[in-house]
Amino acid sequence: MKNTYNCDGITTRQPNEPSGSQDVWHYHLHVYPRYKNDFFYLTKGFQTNPDKRAIYAEKLKMWIENHLNR
Repeated sequence: MKNTYNCDGITTRQPNEPSGSQDVWHYHLHVYPRYKNDFFYLTKGFQTNPDKRAIYAEKLKMWIENHLNR
């Protein structure tokens, strides 16, 4: 993720139960790219267009595929 998005760090979160913002019982892990002064903990985030998200997912997928096939 750091190589793909040129971020300064990474934050992970694994929510559990309704009070932890989990509505459907399953395991999943959120991985967030972090940047200096990004105010990550001071915002509630926002929804983005699925088409724009797909671009970032594809970039990360390509990096993983290129490095697993070495």
